[in-house]
Amino acid sequence: MKNEPKRTSSRLTIVPILPARSELTFIVLILECQSYRTLSEANRVQSYRGTGNCDKSLVKAWYRFTGAAGNKMADTLVPVNHCGTSATGYLTGGHPTVAQGAVTRRVCFHWANNNCYWSTDIQVRNCGAFYVYELSKPSAGCSLRYCGNQK
Repeated sequence: MKNEPKRTSSRLTIVPILPARSELTFIVLILECQSYRTLSEANRVQSYRGTGNCDKSLVKAWYRFTGAAGNKMADTLVPVNHCGTSATGYLTGGHPTVAQGAVTRRVCFHWANNNCYWSTDIQVRNCGAFYVYELSKPSAGCSLRYCGNQK
């Protein structure tokens, strides 16, 4: 049996695998799990105390938290003036399972004694060994930042 060309959509690539016997196996590669930007700054982790940074320069894309920033977005309330910013962003609604696929979740930005003073809806996907988030710059100016978790 010869290899057929791979079939693609905007988010999935299906790659045929030559069969060992008579069955044909497909591996599904999810685009955002293969092609993403990274957020790895040490001052992005939720335990970092300090301000002065924001996500005003983020372009809409899929992002993965790595390195000193943690291994996923914070999913518990982050105190103000942490993760290098004034208004701290954290995921609400929990992280999805692999089987759930890409899901919509809300990011709340904590400010002025309000746990969710600003918010934005994002897409989140569990890629098995890590999570990716479809993020864009927060709309409320330069005091907001997405925070990484504690490792």
